[in-house]
Amino acid sequence: MQRNRGNGLAVVLIIIGAIMLLGIALPLIHGIFRLLFPVLLVVLGYYGIKSGRKVIGWIVMFIGVMSLIAKLSWLIGPLLGIALVVWGISVLKGKRGTYY
Repeated sequence: MQRNRGNGLAVVLIIIGAIMLLGIALPLIHGIFRLLFPVLLVVLGYYGIKSGRKVIGWIVMFIGVMSLIAKLSWLIGPLLGIALVVWGISVLKGKRGTYY
C-alpha cells in the first residue's frame, strides 16, 4: 500500500507546525490568518448564496464583510479622508464658474 496521495499536505502541515513551534514567523502567520479568516467567510457566504442557501450565505458574508471592515479600518479611515478632501476641492472648483 502506497500513501503518496496526501504527502504534500502532510509536509506543508509539518513545516507550518515547526515554524509555529520555533516562533520564527508567528507574528507573520498571525497577521495572515487575521485577514484570511474574514476573506474566507466572504467567499463561503458567496458560495452559499450561489448554491441556493441564501439566508445562511448572506449571514456568513455579512459577518465576513463586517470583520474585514473592522480589520482594515486603519486603511479605510485615511482613504475616506483623502476622498472627502478631493471631493471638497472638486466641488469648490466646480462652483467658481457658476453664478446664481
